Amino acid sequence: MTQKHEPGECRCSRGLTRRGFLSTVGAGVAVASAAGKLAAQPAASQGADVLPSAEMTPITLNINGRTHRLLVEPRWSLLFVLRERLGLTGTKVGCERGECGACTVLMDDLPRYACMTLAVEAQGSEITTLEGLMRGEELGGVQQAFVEEDAFQCGYCTPGQIMAVEGLLRAHPEPSQEEIQMGLSGNLCRCGAYVHIFKAAGRAAQLKRGQ
Repeated sequence: MTQKHEPGECRCSRGLTRRGFLSTVGAGVAVASAAGKLAAQPAASQGADVLPSAEMTPITLNINGRTHRLLVEPRWSLLFVLRERLGLTGTKVGCERGECGACTVLMDDLPRYACMTLAVEAQGSEITTLEGLMRGEELGGVQQAFVEEDAFQCGYCTPGQIMAVEGLLRAHPEPSQEEIQMGLSGNLCRCGAYVHIFKAAGRAAQLKRGQ
């Protein structure tokens, strides 16, 4: 039986009329437009507490016993601020995604990856970097132990390793070998100097007890 179509109506082989096709497309455009307007709304209107990415924000950081007041972008990492704004280059840039540990610092005596911490997050915490372990020109206990035990080769990961050991010893002054290995498990040494690094951690514990 032959089907009748309205004038101007063209039916394709899959049974979708031109009128139906245009209606479907029109509905899709309306949905996409509405979604675009919703996504374009400021975060504050959606109830999110988000700082504008390009707007400078005043913060105060307590680093190595000194107070630093500076303007930062909310997206800046603590690693970036330490190196590029404060000149504390003992904290190294490694993977910048929380895997190698070269950028390890202490926040309230706990090891933290500076590359994975926003500078604005670090406010209110006591931050210690490699420079903060020294007593004037004299090496700190962990630094001295790394020298004595030859616990490095290229040395690039060494600052992060030292900070991880310092954090471990502040929590466990007399760590077991297993605790040392666990405490350093978040720091990678591409040269493979782990045996000497573990020995240095044990030696650092002795030096700190002697002090």
